[in-house]
Amino acid sequence: MRTAVLIEPLPTKSEVLRACRGVEHTDHPLLRVAYELTSLHERRLTDGGPATEIDSRRAGLVRQIDRWVCSRLPPAPGSASVHTETLGAVVDRLAKYTITAYEALTSASEHDLGNAWEALAELAIGYEDLADELTAGRRRLPGGP
Repeated sequence: MRTAVLIEPLPTKSEVLRACRGVEHTDHPLLRVAYELTSLHERRLTDGGPATEIDSRRAGLVRQIDRWVCSRLPPAPGSASVHTETLGAVVDRLAKYTITAYEALTSASEHDLGNAWEALAELAIGYEDLADELTAGRRRLPGGP
């Protein structure tokens, strides 16, 4: 079993969630972009910003994450299974789910609130599993090395 040598390691799920909440988004490029994605999702939810403009910016940020990750991962072995989405897409969904969960605190039923937080927690675990599998060389990303 090989371990990928990353120039800069992938952040943990806790670091990504903190960045999505705006609590901490250090100089790590993925964390900065996670914060930006969350801000865009919040803008869309709170003031109904122009969807086309917001989605275009989000798509660019997702590509930025994907390029950053792919430039740091060595080629995966042929035995590595392909994940269904890119890491950028997963981080974008984490950003969206973060906003949805915090919005649910003020306006959702108890059932909807629980569902929103459960979805965020499950996706955060999925992110961390994917990061671990990428590092171990057991998984590769679509379009990746």
